[in-house]
Amino acid sequence: MINKQRAFLKWAGGKYTLSDVIRKMLPKGSCLIEPFAGAGSIFLNTDYSNYILNDINKDLINLYKTLQVKPEQFINDAARLFMPEYNISEEYYEIRKQFNATDDPYQRSLMFLYMNRHGYNGLCRYNSKGGYNVPFGKYKRPYFPENELINFADKAQKAEFVCENYRDTFARAKDGDVIYCDPPYVPLSKTASFTSYAGNGFGLDEQADLANAAEEITAEKNVTVLISNHDTIWTRKIYEHASKIKSVKVARTISQKGTNRKKVGELLALYKPQT
Repeated sequence: MINKQRAFLKWAGGKYTLSDVIRKMLPKGSCLIEPFAGAGSIFLNTDYSNYILNDINKDLINLYKTLQVKPEQFINDAARLFMPEYNISEEYYEIRKQFNATDDPYQRSLMFLYMNRHGYNGLCRYNSKGGYNVPFGKYKRPYFPENELINFADKAQKAEFVCENYRDTFARAKDGDVIYCDPPYVPLSKTASFTSYAGNGFGLDEQADLANAAEEITAEKNVTVLISNHDTIWTRKIYEHASKIKSVKVARTISQKGTNRKKVGELLALYKPQT
């Protein structure tokens, strides 16, 4: 039994609460591949020999790579940004401005963590020009996730981090590997299509193509694929060729007020090897 580990980032759609259910559905394998790594809750709460973690958000992957190779330096430097003097709107907007102006990977990784914990509701969002534009969060005392950072950095020694298209990540799979996909979810309403955290949308065409990718690789290789999404008529249609479908109710975690966190249906589609 794994002691459950929390991600060090706040993340819309994070899989901490679902990690037990997902872990039980994932088979054993030599490597777990995640084309949509997000905050890494499944990575942290599974036990594979190796991992390949991909995300289209280059700032996220840059942060993970930095923490992987410079854990002590990064944690010490990041802690300074969690002093009370940095928890005011003027400092937040100045750091956000510096983040959008620099290409330095180390500085961007520090500021990305700072903004994730000090910004509004843990959102990650960019404008059309690629500028980070999440407003200040006004928290009394933002939490510095030191233990979570240490745990992630330790486990990251078993991982390879990449930033590419999900199809390219699928192509890395070898016989005996397992793929877990947590794509941006199908919106439950026309006003809920928050898919811009990496600056580019993940529309219905991509959703259907991801299901096709799962069908294709399980027909060609000894690879198992698990996909999570909202439980809708449309997702049940695109996952109709899955070997197994499981529906669970999960509390939403993005609403700032706990009273607004309604339970919604989530779907887990498991594709087993056809070979």
